[in-house]
Amino acid sequence: PPQWINCDVRKFDFSILGKFTVIMADPPWDIHMTLPYGTMTDDEMKAMAIADLQDDGLIFLWVTGRAMELGRECLSIWGYDRADELVWIKTNQLQRLIRTGRTGHWLNHSKEHCLVGIKGNPEGLNWGLDCDVLVGEVRETSRKPDEVYGLIDRLAPGTRKLEIFGRQHNTRPGWMTLGNQLDDVRLYESDVVTLYNERYPEKPCQLTPLPTDW
Repeated sequence: PPQWINCDVRKFDFSILGKFTVIMADPPWDIHMTLPYGTMTDDEMKAMAIADLQDDGLIFLWVTGRAMELGRECLSIWGYDRADELVWIKTNQLQRLIRTGRTGHWLNHSKEHCLVGIKGNPEGLNWGLDCDVLVGEVRETSRKPDEVYGLIDRLAPGTRKLEIFGRQHNTRPGWMTLGNQLDDVRLYESDVVTLYNERYPEKPCQLTPLPTDW
């Protein structure tokens, strides 16, 4: 079932979560535009302890505008080699290409990029099943297409997966989600609950029982 933790990811101790095969992050980059949410500075992004979360695996890092170069720099700092890149082609409700909007400075942006980084030697992945282009409808501000979850699940079935900077609509079975807009804490892994409570005794959480149909 979905697991999640409401937290400030800038300060959260990632080391208590264990290791993941796949990480996905959609950071609130400071792209020097007026945005309906708070952003993180370049230095805050570079200082994130992503290295604590993976020994061997993949990271999917959403970037936009000036953050494309910064994202590549972050991957290098965090210990990743750039493996590939996804492109999301944005469509409207009529499934036509988005041609106007509030994104972009010199040109209107009809696409977003997701950098794919690799660390170590991840095994058991299904390479070559999907292509590097997603076509999906634009929804709420900053919400990414659901198709990316299917792509990742096919690439790395049955593995631990983590999404950082997620919201409630991002929670998925098989995924753990971190973000400051989630509903409290829900954890099914007893070892993570134990470490969480040792690290944050001032706000303990309870082990959530697995659903009977799981």
